[in-house]
Amino acid sequence: MDTYVVKGQQVLRYGYTTGSCAAASAKAATRMLLMNEEVSEVKLITPKGITLSLEVCDIERSQDAVSCAVVKDAGDDPDVTHGMKIYASVRRCKGAGVHIDGGIGIGRVTMRGLACPVGSAAINPVPYKMIGEEVKKVCDEVSYSGGIEVIIYAPEGEEVAKKTFNPRLGIVGGISILGTSGIVEPMSEAALIDTIKAELDVQYAAGKKCILICPGNYGADFARDKFGLDLNKAVKYSNYLGEALDYIAYLGFEKVLVVGHSGKLVKVAAGVMNTHSRYADGRLEVLAAHGALCGCKANIIKRIMESVTTEEALRHLKEAGSFESTMQSVMNKIKMHIDFRVQHKVNVQIIMFSNEMGVISKTDKALEILKDYQMEE
Repeated sequence: MDTYVVKGQQVLRYGYTTGSCAAASAKAATRMLLMNEEVSEVKLITPKGITLSLEVCDIERSQDAVSCAVVKDAGDDPDVTHGMKIYASVRRCKGAGVHIDGGIGIGRVTMRGLACPVGSAAINPVPYKMIGEEVKKVCDEVSYSGGIEVIIYAPEGEEVAKKTFNPRLGIVGGISILGTSGIVEPMSEAALIDTIKAELDVQYAAGKKCILICPGNYGADFARDKFGLDLNKAVKYSNYLGEALDYIAYLGFEKVLVVGHSGKLVKVAAGVMNTHSRYADGRLEVLAAHGALCGCKANIIKRIMESVTTEEALRHLKEAGSFESTMQSVMNKIKMHIDFRVQHKVNVQIIMFSNEMGVISKTDKALEILKDYQMEE
């Protein structure tokens, strides 16, 4: 693709989804099957309205079927499916209409809560519709009223899927065919947030009323090593705490335990719900302000403000004898902002830790909710 977007100070190229690849492969294979012509390139109008001209490769014909592939191009997005070949095999079948399924390398859904029903191929609704519409257009063009069977497959899919969230979502055996717009926006926050929501959907559909969330690997590792929690039941929210909390409240979870590193959670005391450094920081300012409220002298406040990391700032608070009171003050503010975000619909408890000191602060009932969560395991 030659479409670009500016992100920060970079110019990044758009790509196209596995859904677009599957629809284009199916369209090309159907044309070759019904029109008996060679197709080396196929045009596809994506749901976003962008027209793609995609090269067709690996064409194979038999007496009653045609298969071909389109190579996935994720543009400048760090997508593990970039460069994969997404195949479609098309054949005539009895009856009428277009019948779509997944073959080798396409995952199967085993858990409730996802967009695809349990037992079906992991071909999401928009790509599924795209495939069906593109095949039907070709059928209409040649006045073919019989049935068409379409099998989407990806020989590398099972191996590549190990690098995705699919195993956590209960999608086994391969990748998902995805894409609501047909286009991959590089470094898309929406895609990350959709993944977080999908994980929450699965947990809620499984009957969970209590959910453990953490920013990333630090929080996950701490929850595992300190409390022995099964991280397959936890959801990593990256920097998108606000969006995760919104969706937790929307779904109707009763309790949520947030386990996070001080470097992330301290920001929440300032009302920052997207904790990525490019949006906001304020860690040292938060610690300095609460330290001052708790009686720290000016020289300690100065040292805190000159610290490079939160760990260093915490050491200064410890040395000054104001650590416990300051961190309790910070935690109270974090709790206030999170409770406001969920509109008090969810019982939210929080555990904050540092690499050096372990648990540095927690809300009053954090350990109770921790026991509830462990019992659910």
